Amino acid sequence: MKVRIYRPGKNAMQSGRGGLKSWRIEPELESARVPEPLMGWTSSQDTLNQISLRFSSADEAVKYAEKMGWDYAVEEVNERIVTPRNYADNFKARKKA
Repeated sequence: MKVRIYRPGKNAMQSGRGGLKSWRIEPELESARVPEPLMGWTSSQDTLNQISLRFSSADEAVKYAEKMGWDYAVEEVNERIVTPRNYADNFKARKKA
């Protein structure tokens, strides 16, 4: 089974950065997701899409995947770069380009 190991980013409904330090293992889908004809819900023939394992570090997730004999791909994390600013910077005169 092929899995991906990643650290999820915050969703649009989240304002803070809490709870984003955990790493996850999710299996890659064997079959495509299709809308169900009766209700229109998205369904898949593969039941593994319901599995999501959490780990506190990427190393723990990699060790677990190796122990289970899974092929894995680790996705690199795009760290957020915050440049500190003061409130007074909003009112500084800037040259127009």
